[in-house]
Amino acid sequence: MFTTSYLTHSAISSFIRDNKEYRDNSNIYLSQGKVIGLRLYPTERDLRFLWDEMPQQLLDEQAQKVQQSLHSALINWTKTSGEAEDYRDNLPLQCIHPVGHWYEIPNLFLNGTLKHLIEDNNDLKYIMVHNIDTLGANADPALLGYHVQQKKAMSVEVITRRLDDRGGGLARINGQIRLIEGMALPHEKIEFNLSFYNTNTFWIDIDKLLSIFGLIRNDLYDEEKVRQAVYKMASVMPTYVTIKEVKKRWGKGQEDIFPVTQFEKLWGDMTSIPELMCSYINVSRMRGQQLKEVSQLDGWSRDGSKEYIDSICQWESLYQI
Repeated sequence: MFTTSYLTHSAISSFIRDNKEYRDNSNIYLSQGKVIGLRLYPTERDLRFLWDEMPQQLLDEQAQKVQQSLHSALINWTKTSGEAEDYRDNLPLQCIHPVGHWYEIPNLFLNGTLKHLIEDNNDLKYIMVHNIDTLGANADPALLGYHVQQKKAMSVEVITRRLDDRGGGLARINGQIRLIEGMALPHEKIEFNLSFYNTNTFWIDIDKLLSIFGLIRNDLYDEEKVRQAVYKMASVMPTYVTIKEVKKRWGKGQEDIFPVTQFEKLWGDMTSIPELMCSYINVSRMRGQQLKEVSQLDGWSRDGSKEYIDSICQWESLYQI
């Protein structure tokens, strides 16, 4: 099962449709994203925090003056356009944005994918969720057995943190063990005090998760009830404000880059809900580490990760060249 967004759904669905091997496989599901956000003009305070309070590269004197002049112009731009107003002065795809991976699992409720999964698999009780860039994650029966044995709503895989692991991790907050996002920490240095890093791989008991949303399996046929349940849960989830850059093309090869504000909700914050009982599993780095950047390839190929992936995968060529 692949979760998609407005950016990826058409490409992934056409790929499956054009390959008979996948098109005829009834065990492949696409869960289409149903939630998008509209970007906003940033506030002056947002930009000053980003440029004056967050760590920045030091430039030489002349370059620093040019950068300060650019920053002043962008602050004047956002004040003139309307701080925190809807950003609409661009192409539609530059104005909207994904709203964070918290919505990917509720999307299973909203778009009917979970309903179809249960209809096609009457004994389905558990699902495993992971990032596509967590290459070593697979449906390990030992981990599934551990999750079943724990009788928790959700089991979370974590790995021992290394210097390159940037972001949140496992922490004890107000006496509760839970995941904490890096953006929720008052200072990025605190990240390095956390011993375990969140791999974003989860084993989930379907019925216990539905109950947290106030739903049961039969409610999945009631679209309005599902929608209200998802929005109610979303209202209590933390929302993170991030600054992104968009391009505005003027034609004849001319373009400008503007900062915009967007909002995200992240699935790891579900572990903060006391009623959602969670367990945590320290897995091997080869299973849990993520491959996000080209710069990681060298180390990934030398530390045994490549061989590990080969050992759990069966490769075949889709095209003859």
